[in-house]
Amino acid sequence: MDFALSDEERAVRDTVRSFITKEVVPLEQEVLRRERAHQPGLEPGELRELQLKARKFGFWGLSTPQEYGGMDLSAVLQSLIWTEVGRSFVPFRFGGEADNILYYADEAQRAEFLIPTIEGERISCFAITEPGAGSDAANIKLRARRDGDDWVLNGEKTFITNGHDADFTIVVAVTDPDKDVRAGGSTAFLVDRSMGWRSEFIQTMGEGGPASLIFDDVRVPARNILGEVGQGFELGMKWIGRGRYIIPSHALGIGERALQMAIDHANTRETFGRPIGVNQAIQWMIADSETELEAARWLTLRAAWTVDQGEDPRHSSSMAKLYGAGMINRLVDRVMQVHGGMGYTRELPIERWYRQVRLFRIFEGTDEMQRLIISRDLLRGYTKIGGHLA
Repeated sequence: MDFALSDEERAVRDTVRSFITKEVVPLEQEVLRRERAHQPGLEPGELRELQLKARKFGFWGLSTPQEYGGMDLSAVLQSLIWTEVGRSFVPFRFGGEADNILYYADEAQRAEFLIPTIEGERISCFAITEPGAGSDAANIKLRARRDGDDWVLNGEKTFITNGHDADFTIVVAVTDPDKDVRAGGSTAFLVDRSMGWRSEFIQTMGEGGPASLIFDDVRVPARNILGEVGQGFELGMKWIGRGRYIIPSHALGIGERALQMAIDHANTRETFGRPIGVNQAIQWMIADSETELEAARWLTLRAAWTVDQGEDPRHSSSMAKLYGAGMINRLVDRVMQVHGGMGYTRELPIERWYRQVRLFRIFEGTDEMQRLIISRDLLRGYTKIGGHLA
């Protein structure tokens, strides 16, 4: 059993680490200053400039197929890259990406939506969550009614990432109320903002925020159906499932950076004439954090590896998401405790991480939903304890 990275994986990881260190980390103090002043940490033009710099390094479209100019990297490599991105709190992400379900678009839709999104010319958002349908995605109510060659959409979506900035949305709506949403009763639509939907920003405890999208008799031509009529819920689950190993990958990078800050502080901060790192209480927090960080690393990499093997990743991804999200919340809490009052200030990124990572236990499937998936897989015999070693 070989746990070592391949030469390619190590080279890619090290190149990304160098880029983040040289191009992204130097922006951190300015990002903190802006956020203290309630301004965006990065303006869209600044993010775009960084993404184009990364493109010169060869990093563009990590998951995008090569036919669209992307790298089409393995899930393991993408996991390693997201860990490196997580090392800095600057809100950076590599460019050249599009929602995975946009590849179900037909030729005309690809020209109008997919390719401009990959090139960074358009911004998309995915909308399935509603005020009464969060974890219970099958309970959506937003209705699309057929009217000639068009569909008319009425209802609201909420907590939509990028919703306030998006040029268009992929929205899942009920198209046949006589059918179960999960069994042909819902459809996905590509809806330009110019068609009449509006967004309302939602302020959260973190930086930035999602939005509510309001549809009031929004008319959408049938040619804007993504995939097939009745395929909406299926596409929605494909969209949601992809992020479940990416989130803990990002958490690993945050954890590595934050734990190193705690170690450095424990070795330099003195009380009663000696470094606080000699105190057992501090040592135990550091030891627990390293152990949990390493456990999360292998759960996450195994989930990504399962994707690369073409196996069903839901069980392993749910375990990685559940444990990784809990791990980073506990770790950041300990790091704040090690730093004491200084960790609670906005001079350091610790309180920022504290607010940011709390979301990891909620979005892309709550802790409770991950536990439901894991337990059902076992109780119904879909998987066995330690089944990957069978």
